[in-house]
Amino acid sequence: MPDEQIKIVPYDPTWIAKFEKEKNLIETTIGEFITGGIHHIGSTSIPGLSAKPVIDILVGVESLKESKPCIELLTKVQYQYSPYKPDIEHWFCKPSPEHRTHHLHLIATSHPEFKARLAFRDYLITHADAKSNYEKLKLKLAEEFRSDREAYTEAKGQFVKEILNKAFI
Repeated sequence: MPDEQIKIVPYDPTWIAKFEKEKNLIETTIGEFITGGIHHIGSTSIPGLSAKPVIDILVGVESLKESKPCIELLTKVQYQYSPYKPDIEHWFCKPSPEHRTHHLHLIATSHPEFKARLAFRDYLITHADAKSNYEKLKLKLAEEFRSDREAYTEAKGQFVKEILNKAFI
């Protein structure tokens, strides 16, 4: 079954509460494995930014090897594991790949990607011009790659790199 089409919607302040609800569930489910906190990331974490209505959650863990038991534990609370970028993260979606309301990323806190995802979010929160440019890019790419999530994400890559270069200066 194919993924649902990419749809960008106006910012929804209820995304914060949806994150908090999942944060509590995740903490209860895999708390013993969490070493770097539970963070709301992605476009839904940036006030005022239009986004796909999917809550992205980043969890810092000691290592992918040590957090392997989380895969089974999280399936009990509707998270479906997929070996997407398995050298970087344990990736999950909820409730299904065909209809996603949440993405969950378990990444070792020592991996550069952990800090990068937080830095990207924080930069857009504090730089309105970058947030506006990102929103325009996302809307354009959502039209261009409506049925291809991989191409949509890849096409944002250069913008993300530019922001990360600024964020880490």
